[in-house]
Amino acid sequence: MTLHAGDIPQGDGAPLLAEDVLLVLFQPDSGTIAGENTLFYVLGGAVLTELGIEGNVEIGEHRLGGAQVRAVQGNAPDDELLRSGWDYVSDKPRNAQTVLAAVGPGLRGPLLDRLVGRGDIRREKRRALGLFTTTALEDGSGRRAGLVESVRAVLEDGEPPEPRVAALAALVSASGSLPQLHKEIPWNSDVITRAKALEQGDWGAGAAAEAVTRTTTAIVVNATVSAMVAANVISPQG
Repeated sequence: MTLHAGDIPQGDGAPLLAEDVLLVLFQPDSGTIAGENTLFYVLGGAVLTELGIEGNVEIGEHRLGGAQVRAVQGNAPDDELLRSGWDYVSDKPRNAQTVLAAVGPGLRGPLLDRLVGRGDIRREKRRALGLFTTTALEDGSGRRAGLVESVRAVLEDGEPPEPRVAALAALVSASGSLPQLHKEIPWNSDVITRAKALEQGDWGAGAAAEAVTRTTTAIVVNATVSAMVAANVISPQG
């Protein structure tokens, strides 16, 4: 499944979890995205997580091993980007890693376009060597700083996480890119421990309503990491 930036309308509602993941991984100092080699897996994982949280799909461990994704018929998402993931599993259940491989590769462009459309990231034209025009990415709205601070407060200060922040932190951790955020989120043993706990669905005491989010995030993160290990993108130890 290949998506192109022009295929997906700009998001009119609240940003998707995948948008937030990409925005946190954006590095304003260099204008680059951290973890490009793992990016499509993580963005695909974010889309799959949101589909599960919103009840558009059911995600569970299959008796033969591996997470299985089944579309909830009659509950297709309105967002066209999420709909692309739902459509892929609408005809039959599929292995989560297969879904990541099908949906993930086409997400970066459309998600970046959405962030630019919202003003969270700016595209700036620059002249290189006086001859060539290049496009640089710069911070726009400052929303990234708020997201990073929310993640930092959970990982460094140990604040009880809101479900969405916990899912965001778990996915960013799974990407292997937390060390690249060390200027904003210190990279130390406490942060590592809390990040891994979030990946595994250990969010501390919380309302029962968070159970679906915790379980869904843990299953998807595990499938995402397993897919990256299988592809030799990361080591088995992360």
